[in-house]
Amino acid sequence: MKVTIRNLVPGVILAAALLPSPVLGHSSASKKTNKSYRNINAIGHREVGCAKGMGNWYSNEQERSFGARLSASLEQSTALLRDPATTAYLDHLTQMIASNSDTQFPITIRVIESPDAYALTLPGGYQYITHGLLLQLQTEGELAAALARGIAHTSLCTEARLQTRASLAHMMTIPLILGGDPSAHSASDSGFAVPLTLLKFGRELELQADYFGIQYLYKSGYDPQCFVQFVQTAWRQPPPGKPVAAAFSPFPLLVERLKGLENEINDILPKRDGAVRNTPEFVSFREHLLTLSPPKPEPPKVPTLHWPDEQSSR
Repeated sequence: MKVTIRNLVPGVILAAALLPSPVLGHSSASKKTNKSYRNINAIGHREVGCAKGMGNWYSNEQERSFGARLSASLEQSTALLRDPATTAYLDHLTQMIASNSDTQFPITIRVIESPDAYALTLPGGYQYITHGLLLQLQTEGELAAALARGIAHTSLCTEARLQTRASLAHMMTIPLILGGDPSAHSASDSGFAVPLTLLKFGRELELQADYFGIQYLYKSGYDPQCFVQFVQTAWRQPPPGKPVAAAFSPFPLLVERLKGLENEINDILPKRDGAVRNTPEFVSFREHLLTLSPPKPEPPKVPTLHWPDEQSSR
């Protein structure tokens, strides 16, 4: 079955044939020159993207407040799976991974009652995963990888940084259209052109979520190959003969991501014995999921809240 992952930005849904959500890249100079980003033992004591500054107009308090409002709006219009056993298992796993991450936010996990396979990362630590996606994951390592990647987006303050960059791009739209090559832009809902540099930034953030997510998975005791397997299962290559679609995709090419992950496993993550791939608890969890009523098809309802005015956020 085709899996779709969405990373939610206020007013924008980024979709890919997989699970939700770039690496200034695994090959990014900024990531390679910061030794703490390569040090597994430094996890939890490093700043990976949430500092308010030139790249982020929003404080952690503003992001958490906005995420809470966005989450409340989403839950008013979206059916959630209200099953205590499922909630307890997922929350325990999520908190364990969060404790082995760089996040500066508490993490809240919810299950959307939908047969579609996707996950949402809202600002401020609000994570959502669908019933349909849970049914497609075959091991606890794959589920932990999905959660670790979402937590990585929270650690990176992806939504706040994207919103900041989008606001800057909007300011630059007119001169770029007047003086630039039309082929270097993509259309936005507002009718303005969006520079390809914004798409590039989004892909870099997606690669960063891979980069840090696999570290959180490893630090939590899981086999990092579970992350690779999850990405291979969740994401698909763009259809052949669709170079334009690939060029304007918010996600990096699968081959680029897999190469970055394998390089990271070989260069950064120490070899070890006893890494976890699956557990009896997950087997019981999945058996329980199969006994629940099949989720009803329902299109996602996207909240239309807006970030605080950037001028007042500085």
